[in-house]
Amino acid sequence: MNNPGLNLEFENLAQFIEKGFDRFADLPAFHCLGQTLTYAEIEEKSRCLAQWLQHEAGLKAGDRIAIQLPNISQYPIAAYAALRAGLVIVNTNPLYTPREMQHQFSDSGARALVILADFLDKFEAIRADTTIEQVLVTGAADLLGSPVNAPAGYQSLVGAIERGRELPALERSQARPDDIAVLQYTGGTTGVAKGACLTHTNLLANAAQVFQRLEQCTEEGRETFVCPLPLYHIYAFTVNMLTLFSWGAMNVLIPNPRDLDSFVKAIEPFPFSGFAGINTLFVGLCRHPEFKALDFSNLKVTFSGGTALTSAAADLWESVTGCRVTEGWGLSETSPVITLNEFGAQEIGTVGTPLADTEVQVWDSEGRPVVPGESGELVVRGPQVMAGYWQRPAATAEVMQDGFFRTGDVGLVQENGNIRIVDRLKDMIIVSGFNVYPNEVEDVLCRHPQIVEAAVVGSPCDKTGEAVNAHLVVDGELDEAAIIAFCREQLTAYKVPKHIHFHSELPKSTVGKILRRELRTEPA
Repeated sequence: MNNPGLNLEFENLAQFIEKGFDRFADLPAFHCLGQTLTYAEIEEKSRCLAQWLQHEAGLKAGDRIAIQLPNISQYPIAAYAALRAGLVIVNTNPLYTPREMQHQFSDSGARALVILADFLDKFEAIRADTTIEQVLVTGAADLLGSPVNAPAGYQSLVGAIERGRELPALERSQARPDDIAVLQYTGGTTGVAKGACLTHTNLLANAAQVFQRLEQCTEEGRETFVCPLPLYHIYAFTVNMLTLFSWGAMNVLIPNPRDLDSFVKAIEPFPFSGFAGINTLFVGLCRHPEFKALDFSNLKVTFSGGTALTSAAADLWESVTGCRVTEGWGLSETSPVITLNEFGAQEIGTVGTPLADTEVQVWDSEGRPVVPGESGELVVRGPQVMAGYWQRPAATAEVMQDGFFRTGDVGLVQENGNIRIVDRLKDMIIVSGFNVYPNEVEDVLCRHPQIVEAAVVGSPCDKTGEAVNAHLVVDGELDEAAIIAFCREQLTAYKVPKHIHFHSELPKSTVGKILRRELRTEPA
């Protein structure tokens, strides 16, 4: 499946970013914690920081810099500065444990770090075991006139920006198209976390690919997008910080999307036209009375990605906001977007069609294309596919075959060309020789009016090989027998959960994705 027509005009991301600064200087770029910064203000702060990185930090082109920040305005400033200085960004989850931080910093060979002051104690615990030489510290209120005081041996981010103003002019990045721009570490769900090498071309191509779809329903310089998904994940990095930025949009950054009260207050003043989220966030907001009272008359785009969208969540969001969800699909290794539903023709339950210059095939376990309409592993080839895993040629060889990246997702291509994701290969449950895909069972469970969230995992079973376990958050009283009876009406017998577990909440990642792997360790 191929949809040609991509034409890249930039050599690197620094050029791409700087054109956005020039074109939209007076427009608002990012809003966070009550403060709005224009494109010109972001340009000036990132340029001064880039000058400090180049002329005082002792860093050279190609060096890695880790950024460990939540969604605050300092994140785009630091990221744009790093790219303008010719550095490679190592995106790091702020909630990582010291062990996870140490692995990522050491594996990447990062020489510098931008970190929130709140997490400095975790870094202190592993600093001696890393290659990091320069540490920039910032606080959430730094740009609001209350900068943190950096401890001895550290540099304040605000101080580096101020110092950068006095330093020689920025030496423009000479990064080539195939140079690495970002090391995006995978979640490590199948072993040690690996850094996906995303080149300047990978990210420029994906921004252009997404833009081709987005321009169908948006206006240049007139959009306001709510950004609750973390910028350190490649989804928001590419879609919000690159694609939307290049279109003159304003991003309203949400530092903590789990605090729904603060979330709603933060977006209430804005006639937002775009939104990105996932199941748990859609459901949580739609159950919030103050969110339901907001004005959604300007909302025309709602993206969903990162995890399967249940029909119940999609229906609830549309009934509350009047906006139909546009689902897409991608991975860290693909910068990330591979497919996206066409606006105005969204088919809930599918992830749409491949983006420009993107080829998707369905393979069997032997690496051969399946018969049209059958399911198998989805593989992808296109300009957004990573160069490989950082310093892991064996791991790269495992997932790359004939130029295709093996995604590990099971799916099929419908007659209309839309792709339907069935599940992750590793999450599939085999009951008496039959394949059970958790996404399907979860979708059915979430149709029950009292089931708020559902996660389905397998467990060993002497009789059937594996048994289906449902982990639920429910509203009110609901017994196991009623749930099983509900499932039997809509699922064949071997797919019906054998065990039901009730929780006050399900384990989630910082993005809000339910973590099935943590539920597998619970007794059946």
